[in-house]
Amino acid sequence: MQWSEVIDSPYFKNLPFKIELNRYGKIEMTPASNRRGRLQSFIGTLLERKLKKGEALTECSIQTTDGVKVADVAWCSKAFIKQYGYETPYSHAPELCIEIVSPSNSKEEM
Repeated sequence: MQWSEVIDSPYFKNLPFKIELNRYGKIEMTPASNRRGRLQSFIGTLLERKLKKGEALTECSIQTTDGVKVADVAWCSKAFIKQYGYETPYSHAPELCIEIVSPSNSKEEM
């Protein structure tokens, strides 16, 4: 099986192992594409160029009431970094969190 088949296959959309932790402590993982990685890089670079008083992070983990969620890209102000550093996961969400919609994302997730 090719990686592109994994990404497009409906059998892998609800794997019990993703890169997020749901409200029940279950680890969830959806296969990522190189296009998604490129978009993350592009968005992060754009944010850092335009918003000078902070920094962009990719794959930023954030503790929520529904478990640990991972923002594809996040922007953190200097004040946020000063307060929270690089704790993993963040106990509070950065000022800007971006999710890149994948074919495997349901409307409920978004």
